[in-house]
Amino acid sequence: MIRTAMVGLGKMGLSHLAILRAHPQIELVAACDATAYLTDILTRYAGLKCHADYDRLLEQEALDAVVIATPSRLHAAMVEKALERGLHVFCEKPFVLDVRDGERLVSLAERKRVVNQVGYHYRFVGAFKEAARLVKAGAIGKVHHVRAEAYGPVVLRAKGSTWRSARSEGGGALYDYACHAIDLVNFIVGAPASVGGVVRHGIFSQDVDDEVYCSFHYTDGASGQLCVNWSDESFRKMSTKVSIWGTNGRIAADRQECQLYLREPHPAAPQAGKGWTIRHTTDLTDEVWYYLRGEEYSAQIDHFAHSIAAGRTDGENTFRSALEADRVVSMMVGDSPATIVSPAAAPAVHKRLWASLFN
Repeated sequence: MIRTAMVGLGKMGLSHLAILRAHPQIELVAACDATAYLTDILTRYAGLKCHADYDRLLEQEALDAVVIATPSRLHAAMVEKALERGLHVFCEKPFVLDVRDGERLVSLAERKRVVNQVGYHYRFVGAFKEAARLVKAGAIGKVHHVRAEAYGPVVLRAKGSTWRSARSEGGGALYDYACHAIDLVNFIVGAPASVGGVVRHGIFSQDVDDEVYCSFHYTDGASGQLCVNWSDESFRKMSTKVSIWGTNGRIAADRQECQLYLREPHPAAPQAGKGWTIRHTTDLTDEVWYYLRGEEYSAQIDHFAHSIAAGRTDGENTFRSALEADRVVSMMVGDSPATIVSPAAAPAVHKRLWASLFN
Protein backbone atom coordinates (compact mmCIF):
# COMPACT_ATOMS: atom_id res chain seq x y z
CA MET A 1 0.00 0.00 0.00
CA ILE A 2 1.13 3.53 -0.79
CA ARG A 3 1.00 5.54 2.42
CA THR A 4 -0.34 8.92 1.33
CA ALA A 5 -1.33 12.24 2.92
CA MET A 6 -3.84 14.75 1.51
CA VAL A 7 -2.71 18.37 1.91
CA GLY A 8 -5.39 21.04 1.45
CA LEU A 9 -9.08 20.28 1.94
CA GLY A 10 -10.86 22.77 -0.29
CA LYS A 11 -13.06 21.80 -3.23
CA MET A 12 -10.39 19.80 -5.10
CA GLY A 13 -8.80 18.51 -1.91
CA LEU A 14 -12.03 16.92 -0.71
CA SER A 15 -12.58 15.38 -4.14
CA HIS A 16 -9.07 13.92 -4.11
CA LEU A 17 -9.59 12.71 -0.54
CA ALA A 18 -12.66 10.67 -1.56
CA ILE A 19 -10.83 9.16 -4.54
CA LEU A 20 -7.70 8.38 -2.52
CA ARG A 21 -9.67 6.60 0.20
CA ALA A 22 -11.36 4.41 -2.41
CA HIS A 23 -8.18 3.47 -4.30
CA PRO A 24 -7.15 -0.17 -3.74
CA GLN A 25 -3.40 0.61 -3.75
CA ILE A 26 -3.47 3.71 -1.54
CA GLU A 27 -3.70 4.02 2.23
CA LEU A 28 -4.72 7.55 3.17
CA VAL A 29 -3.02 7.87 6.52
CA ALA A 30 -3.56 11.57 7.25
CA ALA A 31 -4.73 14.94 5.96
CA CYS A 32 -3.61 18.49 6.55
CA ASP A 33 -5.54 21.76 6.57
CA ALA A 34 -5.62 24.88 8.73
CA THR A 35 -9.43 24.92 8.96
CA ALA A 36 -10.11 23.40 12.37
CA TYR A 37 -13.87 22.80 12.03
CA LEU A 38 -13.26 20.81 8.84
CA THR A 39 -10.47 18.66 10.23
CA ASP A 40 -12.43 18.08 13.46
CA ILE A 41 -15.38 16.74 11.46
CA LEU A 42 -13.16 14.47 9.36
CA THR A 43 -11.44 13.11 12.45
CA ARG A 44 -14.67 12.61 14.38
CA TYR A 45 -16.90 11.16 11.67
CA ALA A 46 -14.48 9.75 9.08
CA GLY A 47 -11.77 8.50 11.43
CA LEU A 48 -9.08 10.39 9.51
CA LYS A 49 -6.06 11.69 11.38
CA CYS A 50 -5.59 15.39 10.58
CA HIS A 51 -2.85 17.95 11.08
CA ALA A 52 -3.08 21.73 11.07
CA ASP A 53 0.64 22.16 10.27
CA TYR A 54 2.31 20.80 7.12
CA ASP A 55 5.79 20.55 8.65
CA ARG A 56 4.40 18.55 11.56
CA LEU A 57 2.61 16.23 9.15
CA LEU A 58 5.88 15.49 7.33
CA GLU A 59 7.74 14.98 10.61
CA GLN A 60 5.23 12.73 12.33
CA GLU A 61 3.82 10.54 9.55
CA ALA A 62 5.62 7.72 7.74
CA LEU A 63 4.66 8.59 4.17
CA ASP A 64 5.38 7.43 0.65
CA ALA A 65 3.50 10.22 -1.13
CA VAL A 66 1.60 13.47 -0.73
CA VAL A 67 -1.22 14.98 -2.76
CA ILE A 68 -1.13 18.79 -2.57
CA ALA A 69 -4.25 20.86 -3.32
CA THR A 70 -3.51 24.13 -1.55
CA PRO A 71 -3.68 27.71 -2.95
CA SER A 72 -1.24 28.11 -5.82
CA ARG A 73 1.26 30.38 -4.05
CA LEU A 74 1.96 27.59 -1.51
CA HIS A 75 2.77 24.90 -4.07
CA ALA A 76 6.48 25.52 -4.58
CA ALA A 77 7.49 25.47 -0.90
CA MET A 78 5.30 22.47 -0.06
CA VAL A 79 6.43 20.46 -3.06
CA GLU A 80 10.08 21.18 -2.26
CA LYS A 81 9.76 19.98 1.34
CA ALA A 82 8.12 16.74 0.20
CA LEU A 83 10.74 16.13 -2.48
CA GLU A 84 13.58 16.72 -0.02
CA ARG A 85 12.15 13.84 2.01
CA GLY A 86 12.07 11.61 -1.06
CA LEU A 87 8.27 11.54 -1.29
CA HIS A 88 6.29 11.07 -4.48
CA VAL A 89 4.24 14.21 -5.18
CA PHE A 90 0.95 14.90 -6.92
CA CYS A 91 0.33 18.66 -7.03
CA GLU A 92 -2.77 20.45 -8.22
CA LYS A 93 -2.49 22.90 -11.11
CA PRO A 94 -1.03 25.36 -11.77
CA PHE A 95 2.30 23.81 -10.80
CA VAL A 96 4.08 27.01 -9.73
CA LEU A 97 3.69 30.78 -10.11
CA ASP A 98 7.39 31.41 -10.77
CA VAL A 99 9.13 29.52 -13.58
CA ARG A 100 12.40 29.63 -11.64
CA ASP A 101 10.77 27.67 -8.80
CA GLY A 102 9.50 25.16 -11.33
CA GLU A 103 12.92 24.65 -12.88
CA ARG A 104 14.43 24.00 -9.47
CA LEU A 105 11.69 21.55 -8.50
CA VAL A 106 11.89 19.66 -11.80
CA SER A 107 15.62 19.15 -11.25
CA LEU A 108 15.08 18.11 -7.63
CA ALA A 109 12.34 15.59 -8.50
CA GLU A 110 14.46 14.04 -11.23
CA ARG A 111 17.50 13.89 -8.97
CA LYS A 112 15.46 12.21 -6.24
CA ARG A 113 13.94 9.85 -8.86
CA VAL A 114 10.44 10.17 -7.42
CA VAL A 115 7.10 10.13 -9.23
CA ASN A 116 5.84 13.66 -9.85
CA GLN A 117 2.53 14.67 -11.40
CA VAL A 118 0.36 17.79 -11.76
CA GLY A 119 -3.44 17.74 -11.83
CA TYR A 120 -4.17 18.62 -15.44
CA HIS A 121 -7.01 16.12 -15.55
CA TYR A 122 -8.13 16.93 -19.12
CA ARG A 123 -5.25 14.82 -20.42
CA PHE A 124 -7.20 11.82 -19.11
CA VAL A 125 -10.41 12.66 -21.01
CA GLY A 126 -10.84 10.19 -23.87
CA ALA A 127 -11.76 12.78 -26.52
CA PHE A 128 -8.66 14.89 -25.83
CA LYS A 129 -6.43 11.80 -25.73
CA GLU A 130 -7.79 10.76 -29.12
CA ALA A 131 -7.17 14.23 -30.54
CA ALA A 132 -3.56 14.11 -29.36
CA ARG A 133 -3.10 10.63 -30.83
CA LEU A 134 -4.48 11.64 -34.22
CA VAL A 135 -2.34 14.77 -34.42
CA LYS A 136 0.85 12.95 -33.43
CA ALA A 137 0.10 10.22 -35.99
CA GLY A 138 -0.22 12.82 -38.72
CA ALA A 139 -3.88 12.08 -39.50
CA ILE A 140 -4.70 15.73 -40.29
CA GLY A 141 -1.34 16.46 -41.89
CA LYS A 142 0.84 19.39 -40.92
CA VAL A 143 -0.86 21.49 -38.26
CA HIS A 144 -1.11 25.17 -39.14
CA HIS A 145 -3.55 26.52 -36.53
CA VAL A 146 -4.95 25.62 -33.11
CA ARG A 147 -7.62 27.29 -30.98
CA ALA A 148 -8.25 26.55 -27.30
CA GLU A 149 -11.34 27.82 -25.51
CA ALA A 150 -12.55 27.62 -21.92
CA TYR A 151 -15.76 29.21 -20.67
CA GLY A 152 -17.84 28.94 -17.53
CA PRO A 153 -20.00 30.69 -14.89
CA VAL A 154 -17.53 31.20 -12.03
CA VAL A 155 -17.64 34.96 -11.39
CA LEU A 156 -20.98 36.50 -12.41
CA ARG A 157 -21.09 39.52 -10.10
CA ALA A 158 -18.86 41.56 -7.84
CA LYS A 159 -18.46 39.63 -4.62
CA GLY A 160 -16.24 38.98 -1.64
CA SER A 161 -12.73 37.79 -2.30
CA THR A 162 -11.32 34.28 -2.04
CA TRP A 163 -7.77 33.12 -2.77
CA ARG A 164 -8.85 32.56 -6.39
CA SER A 165 -9.75 36.23 -6.72
CA ALA A 166 -6.47 37.53 -5.26
CA ARG A 167 -3.60 38.22 -7.64
CA SER A 168 -0.98 37.46 -4.96
CA GLU A 169 -2.49 34.00 -4.44
CA GLY A 170 -2.33 33.06 -8.13
CA GLY A 171 -6.05 33.36 -8.73
CA GLY A 172 -8.12 34.58 -11.64
CA ALA A 173 -9.19 33.05 -14.92
CA LEU A 174 -5.59 32.88 -16.13
CA TYR A 175 -4.54 30.42 -13.44
CA ASP A 176 -7.85 28.68 -12.84
CA TYR A 177 -9.13 28.24 -16.42
CA ALA A 178 -6.55 29.31 -19.01
CA CYS A 179 -3.81 27.04 -17.70
CA HIS A 180 -6.03 24.01 -18.47
CA ALA A 181 -6.50 25.17 -22.06
CA ILE A 182 -2.79 25.96 -22.43
CA ASP A 183 -1.81 22.52 -21.14
CA LEU A 184 -4.17 20.89 -23.64
CA VAL A 185 -2.57 22.85 -26.48
CA ASN A 186 0.85 21.69 -25.29
CA PHE A 187 -0.43 18.11 -25.00
CA ILE A 188 -2.04 17.96 -28.43
CA VAL A 189 0.16 20.10 -30.70
CA GLY A 190 3.09 21.26 -28.57
CA ALA A 191 3.97 24.43 -26.71
CA PRO A 192 4.11 27.75 -28.60
CA ALA A 193 7.43 29.54 -28.95
CA SER A 194 5.94 32.95 -28.21
CA VAL A 195 2.68 34.76 -27.53
CA GLY A 196 1.22 38.11 -28.56
CA GLY A 197 -1.85 40.32 -28.37
CA VAL A 198 -2.50 39.37 -24.75
CA VAL A 199 -5.65 40.78 -23.14
CA ARG A 200 -6.50 40.11 -19.49
CA HIS A 201 -9.77 41.77 -18.67
CA GLY A 202 -11.53 42.10 -15.31
CA ILE A 203 -15.31 42.11 -15.79
CA PHE A 204 -16.50 41.78 -12.19
CA SER A 205 -13.21 41.11 -10.38
CA GLN A 206 -11.08 44.02 -9.19
CA ASP A 207 -7.75 42.27 -8.64
CA VAL A 208 -7.67 39.45 -11.21
CA ASP A 209 -8.73 38.72 -14.77
CA ASP A 210 -12.11 37.26 -15.73
CA GLU A 211 -11.30 37.06 -19.45
CA VAL A 212 -8.02 36.09 -21.12
CA TYR A 213 -7.25 36.22 -24.86
CA CYS A 214 -4.02 35.91 -26.80
CA SER A 215 -2.30 34.61 -29.94
CA PHE A 216 0.24 31.77 -30.06
CA HIS A 217 3.17 31.61 -32.46
CA TYR A 218 5.18 28.49 -33.41
CA THR A 219 8.65 28.28 -34.90
CA ASP A 220 7.35 26.36 -37.93
CA GLY A 221 4.92 29.15 -38.81
CA ALA A 222 1.82 27.64 -37.20
CA SER A 223 -0.43 29.94 -35.19
CA GLY A 224 -2.92 29.65 -32.35
CA GLN A 225 -5.56 31.42 -30.31
CA LEU A 226 -6.53 31.25 -26.66
CA CYS A 227 -10.00 32.43 -25.58
CA VAL A 228 -11.00 32.12 -21.90
CA ASN A 229 -13.90 33.64 -19.95
CA TRP A 230 -15.05 32.42 -16.54
CA SER A 231 -17.80 35.05 -16.33
CA ASP A 232 -20.01 33.52 -19.05
CA GLU A 233 -23.33 32.42 -17.57
CA SER A 234 -24.46 30.90 -20.88
CA PHE A 235 -22.46 27.84 -19.78
CA ARG A 236 -23.76 25.69 -16.94
CA LYS A 237 -20.25 24.60 -15.95
CA MET A 238 -16.70 24.80 -17.25
CA SER A 239 -16.58 23.98 -20.95
CA THR A 240 -13.22 23.43 -22.65
CA LYS A 241 -12.66 22.87 -26.35
CA VAL A 242 -9.63 22.52 -28.61
CA SER A 243 -9.79 22.82 -32.42
CA ILE A 244 -6.86 21.94 -34.67
CA TRP A 245 -6.51 22.66 -38.38
CA GLY A 246 -4.08 20.71 -40.58
CA THR A 247 -3.32 20.28 -44.27
CA ASN A 248 -5.41 17.08 -44.36
CA GLY A 249 -8.31 18.05 -42.15
CA ARG A 250 -9.51 19.30 -38.83
CA ILE A 251 -10.15 18.04 -35.29
CA ALA A 252 -12.51 19.55 -32.69
CA ALA A 253 -12.47 17.96 -29.23
CA ASP A 254 -14.29 18.73 -26.01
CA ARG A 255 -15.42 16.82 -22.92
CA GLN A 256 -18.16 15.03 -24.88
CA GLU A 257 -16.66 14.04 -28.25
CA CYS A 258 -13.82 14.12 -30.75
CA GLN A 259 -14.89 15.33 -34.20
CA LEU A 260 -12.55 14.46 -37.07
CA TYR A 261 -12.76 15.83 -40.62
CA LEU A 262 -10.44 14.26 -43.21
CA ARG A 263 -9.79 15.42 -46.75
CA GLU A 264 -8.25 12.01 -47.44
CA PRO A 265 -8.35 8.79 -45.33
CA HIS A 266 -5.38 8.09 -43.06
CA PRO A 267 -4.13 4.82 -41.49
CA ALA A 268 -4.23 6.37 -38.00
CA ALA A 269 -8.02 6.64 -38.31
CA PRO A 270 -9.07 3.36 -39.97
CA GLN A 271 -12.72 3.86 -38.96
CA ALA A 272 -12.88 7.23 -40.73
CA GLY A 273 -13.24 7.99 -44.40
CA LYS A 274 -13.42 11.34 -46.15
CA GLY A 275 -15.50 13.92 -44.35
CA TRP A 276 -16.69 13.95 -40.75
CA THR A 277 -16.37 11.16 -38.18
CA ILE A 278 -17.53 11.68 -34.59
CA ARG A 279 -16.42 9.54 -31.67
CA HIS A 280 -17.96 10.08 -28.25
CA THR A 281 -15.80 10.30 -25.16
CA THR A 282 -17.78 7.44 -23.56
CA ASP A 283 -16.37 5.16 -26.28
CA LEU A 284 -12.85 6.51 -25.83
CA THR A 285 -12.59 6.52 -22.03
CA ASP A 286 -11.59 3.52 -19.93
CA GLU A 287 -13.79 2.65 -16.97
CA VAL A 288 -12.58 3.58 -13.52
CA TRP A 289 -13.13 1.83 -10.21
CA TYR A 290 -14.61 4.97 -8.61
CA TYR A 291 -16.51 7.78 -10.30
CA LEU A 292 -16.52 11.32 -8.90
CA ARG A 293 -17.21 14.35 -11.14
CA GLY A 294 -15.80 12.49 -14.15
CA GLU A 295 -13.64 9.47 -14.92
CA GLU A 296 -10.62 11.69 -15.51
CA TYR A 297 -10.29 12.65 -11.83
CA SER A 298 -10.00 9.03 -10.74
CA ALA A 299 -7.89 8.13 -13.79
CA GLN A 300 -5.20 10.68 -12.93
CA ILE A 301 -4.90 9.42 -9.34
CA ASP A 302 -4.81 5.85 -10.65
CA HIS A 303 -2.01 6.85 -13.03
CA PHE A 304 -0.10 8.37 -10.09
CA ALA A 305 -0.51 5.20 -8.01
CA HIS A 306 0.50 2.86 -10.84
CA SER A 307 3.51 5.05 -11.63
CA ILE A 308 4.67 4.71 -8.02
CA ALA A 309 4.14 0.94 -8.07
CA ALA A 310 6.04 0.61 -11.34
CA GLY A 311 8.79 3.10 -10.44
CA ARG A 312 7.86 5.13 -13.52
CA THR A 313 9.00 8.75 -13.27
CA ASP A 314 8.26 9.77 -16.87
CA GLY A 315 4.49 9.26 -16.91
CA GLU A 316 1.76 11.72 -17.88
CA ASN A 317 1.58 15.26 -16.49
CA THR A 318 5.03 15.34 -14.93
CA PHE A 319 6.43 18.48 -13.35
CA ARG A 320 8.48 18.98 -16.51
CA SER A 321 5.41 18.99 -18.78
CA ALA A 322 3.44 21.18 -16.36
CA LEU A 323 6.31 23.66 -16.32
CA GLU A 324 5.74 24.16 -20.06
CA ALA A 325 2.26 25.50 -19.28
CA ASP A 326 3.76 27.78 -16.63
CA ARG A 327 6.25 29.10 -19.19
CA VAL A 328 3.41 30.06 -21.54
CA VAL A 329 1.58 31.80 -18.68
CA SER A 330 4.80 33.63 -17.83
CA MET A 331 5.10 34.80 -21.44
CA MET A 332 1.51 36.02 -21.35
CA VAL A 333 2.06 37.98 -18.15
CA GLY A 334 5.24 39.46 -19.61
CA ASP A 335 3.40 40.47 -22.78
CA SER A 336 0.70 42.21 -20.75
CA PRO A 337 2.29 44.68 -18.28
CA ALA A 338 -1.13 46.16 -17.47
CA THR A 339 -2.46 42.90 -16.11
CA ILE A 340 -6.05 43.99 -15.49
CA VAL A 341 -8.07 46.07 -17.94
CA SER A 342 -10.79 48.23 -16.41
CA PRO A 343 -14.38 47.63 -17.59
CA ALA A 344 -14.50 51.15 -19.03
CA ALA A 345 -11.56 50.38 -21.34
CA ALA A 346 -12.97 47.07 -22.52
CA PRO A 347 -14.46 48.17 -25.90
CA ALA A 348 -11.15 49.61 -27.14
CA VAL A 349 -9.25 46.58 -25.84
CA HIS A 350 -11.59 44.15 -27.57
CA LYS A 351 -11.27 46.11 -30.82
CA ARG A 352 -7.48 45.73 -30.68
CA LEU A 353 -7.84 42.05 -29.77
CA TRP A 354 -9.95 41.19 -32.79
CA ALA A 355 -7.62 43.19 -35.01
CA SER A 356 -4.63 41.21 -33.74
CA LEU A 357 -6.37 37.87 -34.20
CA PHE A 358 -8.01 38.27 -37.58
CA ASN A 359 -6.20 41.01 -39.53
